[in-house]
Amino acid sequence: MAFESLSERLNKAIKNISGQGKLTEKNMNDMLKEVRMSLLEADVNYGVVKEFVENVKQKALGQEVLDSLNPGQMVVKIVHDELQALLGESDAKLHFKKQGITNIMMVGLQGTGKTTASAKIARFAKDKLKKRVLLAACDVIRPAAIEQLQTLGKSIDVEVFSLGAQTDAVTTAKKALEYAKEHQKDLVIYDTAGRLHIDEQLMDELKEMKEIVQPDDILLTVDAMTGQDIVTVAREFNEQLAITGLVVTKMDGDARGGGLLSVRSITDVPVMFVSNGEKVDDLEEFHPDRMADRILGMGDIMTFVEQAQEKIDMEVQKRAVQRMNEGIFTFNDLLDQFGQVKKMGSMQKMLNMIPGMGKISGKIDDEQVNGSVKKSEAIIQSMTPYEREHPSCLKASRKSRIAKGAGVKVMDVNRLISQVEQMQTLMKMMKSGSGVPNMNMLQGMQKGGGAYGASKHAGSKKKKKSKSKKNKK
Repeated sequence: MAFESLSERLNKAIKNISGQGKLTEKNMNDMLKEVRMSLLEADVNYGVVKEFVENVKQKALGQEVLDSLNPGQMVVKIVHDELQALLGESDAKLHFKKQGITNIMMVGLQGTGKTTASAKIARFAKDKLKKRVLLAACDVIRPAAIEQLQTLGKSIDVEVFSLGAQTDAVTTAKKALEYAKEHQKDLVIYDTAGRLHIDEQLMDELKEMKEIVQPDDILLTVDAMTGQDIVTVAREFNEQLAITGLVVTKMDGDARGGGLLSVRSITDVPVMFVSNGEKVDDLEEFHPDRMADRILGMGDIMTFVEQAQEKIDMEVQKRAVQRMNEGIFTFNDLLDQFGQVKKMGSMQKMLNMIPGMGKISGKIDDEQVNGSVKKSEAIIQSMTPYEREHPSCLKASRKSRIAKGAGVKVMDVNRLISQVEQMQTLMKMMKSGSGVPNMNMLQGMQKGGGAYGASKHAGSKKKKKSKSKKNKK
């Protein structure tokens, strides 16, 4: 994940000063040396690093900080504020017209995910902002881009305007705008052609298109994996076209993130969106304060809640809560919960957004989690409707049939049954008013795998007691 290494290094540097009585020139210099190295290793521009460290040092060595009872917390706040200043003091928003059609030009080099980003922003505007959107396929250099945009448009129920690869991009853009006026569209997003590098022909075409459509926003897509090249590309496009914002793609990769930290302060072009996956809903509005929180391992609970509200089926959740209140939990409930978790996406990303869970997220293997969920789903889907709703009916012959149907071992079926039995026990205890089970009960469940394991664990204790009584006799 982007910023993972930087986050670890910064937290280590700040932790070293947390145990100090107060901030001094010496312990500050030791910490700032570590901060400087962590930023440089994350591929942050050298000039940006130098200014950042100097700003932190000046603020941290002020008299009001020297007298602080908790220097560690004070340093965290100062570093957080400086990170936010680098990323942008406030959120950058799209510039929508109050009346008429808003036009957005998507520009960028080839391979930065521009076509996918166009569809993602179209979905965002349609679903969240309730805009009537038209996608214009102006990348006529790469015919596959037109097909890709049409496929993406169909998947999000957004109309795509195209005159084919034979018509030039500028004419396509002009006709798309006329079509949008005729069909009462609010927003037109123009997916333009990219090149492997910035050239005069590309810029001339984009300038001509800009003159015709008069865009309210020109968004540049940049690949987070390219590091400092983000700054170079952004600067050149900005000089030629006066871009209004950046869309940073591939944030879910192992990018070090330095380019993202450098670009705002050097080019003064804000980041508007970050793309963190290949699905059309893997797009986030960029919030500098939340990104600073994530980098410092503070999580991002606001984004987590927003994504949960957007992706989770609230009707399914209401039904689940109602059944739990009644002390009911079956394989159908478990299957519903698997579906909800899958909608939220990467478990690792989810944990990173929850304060204090950053370290645990590094130990989570998303592929392993997804494999385990798929296996459990296959087991449940191999059951009859009656078996799913009545787990207690599952005896040896039924288990064997289910295991064969799912292509797993009987022990895998037993393990899943134990999980459901464990949840049933918890639901019944909470319904009866006996509250949360005690630690011994939970340990028994964990050792034995569910309620079955708890009874087994309790049984083994009884056997031990009887044996000790015999020994005494």
